[in-house]
Amino acid sequence: MDFSLFENNGVEFLPQFLTSLAIGLLIGLERERTPSAKAGLRTFTLVALLGTLAAMLSEKIELPWLVVAGWVIVGAMIIAAYINSPAEENDPGTTTVAALLVCYGLGALVWYDQATLAIMLAVGTTTLLYFKPELRGMTQRLTRRDLVSILQFAVLTFVILPILPDRSYGPYGAFNPHQAWVMVVLISGLSLAGYVALHLIKHRYGAPLLGVFGGLVSSTATSLLHARYYKKNSDMLRLSAVVILIANLVVLIRLAVESAIVSPQIIPHLLPVLASGLVFGLAGTMIRWSKLQTSGELPLPQTTNPTELHAALGFGLLYAVVLLCSAWLSDIAGSKGLYAVALASGLTDVDAITLSSLHLLDLGRLSEPHVVTSISLAYLSNLTFKFGLVLFVGGKALAKSVAVGFTAMAVGISIGLLFF
Repeated sequence: MDFSLFENNGVEFLPQFLTSLAIGLLIGLERERTPSAKAGLRTFTLVALLGTLAAMLSEKIELPWLVVAGWVIVGAMIIAAYINSPAEENDPGTTTVAALLVCYGLGALVWYDQATLAIMLAVGTTTLLYFKPELRGMTQRLTRRDLVSILQFAVLTFVILPILPDRSYGPYGAFNPHQAWVMVVLISGLSLAGYVALHLIKHRYGAPLLGVFGGLVSSTATSLLHARYYKKNSDMLRLSAVVILIANLVVLIRLAVESAIVSPQIIPHLLPVLASGLVFGLAGTMIRWSKLQTSGELPLPQTTNPTELHAALGFGLLYAVVLLCSAWLSDIAGSKGLYAVALASGLTDVDAITLSSLHLLDLGRLSEPHVVTSISLAYLSNLTFKFGLVLFVGGKALAKSVAVGFTAMAVGISIGLLFF
């Protein structure tokens, strides 16, 4: 046994214990507000300190099991408290028991030089405990279809992705099954976030959030729906126009997020262009927003589940085709070939050309200016397609209402390309 600890005053360990003290106070403060909880501010603080103390002693006297023993004792004590004195409202106290065990573990983490991680987990734990009513309400609003979507996304991510080979195949070595499916997971994840949020908010928060989450799921579907909505109800002209404009502004943010995740080195080159389009687009949208007075029940876009296997396979196939065409045409026709693919594929899907261009950048086949230009052209092509869709489905009046905003977005992107 090493008793060198007792050869000095131990003041050098004070920061670890102060950190544990703060963690216990933070979690305990939330539990103190719960009348049925058998552990509050003092108990959580003491348990966090006990975790750090047990970890320190186990290291100094070389008894690793001491930390586990302390964990078991803390759990047994709080469970005994609930057994001997049942909580009110038939609350079994499982949440408090779990929180107390987590608090002990965080105290131990602090001793093992993981203070930053412990603090982050403490904040997350407190947030989870505090927002119990909101989380319960959210889960109750989730439909069976929403839960199936989440499970399907888990299958795409944790079942299919790990078994795909991480090797390059085909001409130019452009197709990598694992890397392609990573892109499928990325797009499905972003779309799923908007899909679930869209069905949670429903009609409560009006045009802004409906446009934002509709744009995350599918700006094309959102534009089509509100073009049809206006066609059936001409009083909703300004409302439909605002939702469509916001949904298409969100595409710019979505492209920035995708690029930052897949190829962070492109951000200094791409972000000014996207930001220029966003600023100009916001200005054009505000013109319509300032005139918006009608508030009514808004329809939800009838979007398909973005995590369904056929949807994921469809995007994966599109991504592979666009990637191959981009590599081939850029090889035989230079940047002009790439730009032709961007314009063509952007008509239906701007994500595929964005991700394929970023992949070719990582392979060293494209330069940053070429990637930025291809993404910008794809967005402009997609914007043109959706304007035609609005004109064809919604008519001239709705097209005229969105024309200023669409034009502002296109001008912003063009200026970004010219000057940045």
